[in-house]
Amino acid sequence: MLYSVTALNHQGINGTAQLSNGKPVPTSHPLNDQPGFNPEELLALAWSTCLNATIEALLEARGLSTKSAVSVTVDLVKEPEQAGYYFQVLGQASIQGLSLDEAQAIVQEADQRCPVSKLLAQAKTVTLETVSWTDPIDLGE
Repeated sequence: MLYSVTALNHQGINGTAQLSNGKPVPTSHPLNDQPGFNPEELLALAWSTCLNATIEALLEARGLSTKSAVSVTVDLVKEPEQAGYYFQVLGQASIQGLSLDEAQAIVQEADQRCPVSKLLAQAKTVTLETVSWTDPIDLGE
């Protein structure tokens, strides 16, 4: 084992979760303006970070020093006529300076190697696309 962490949440969606490494993680419902992270945000961050790190490792292994970007959108959707909800997840990956076919080959390989991608692999509501490179926009602006 290379790394292990445990998360404990005993305050629900509004409060603070605790990681075994001592880091507190404030949590907040996605439909309020309180500080904190919600599951949608954490899932988007986890997959975009893990998949892009895997793409970067594959690029480095090929001797390429180009940029890559991964955007993940997570929508919370109410199931029709049921009491539940589900996440509709769209990942979009791009690599600067490569053709769409070349980028797609690397993104597909990264998707097979990324631990978060492996967790999401058989989910019916998860899609990954390779898109043409454009400079990533700052979503905070």
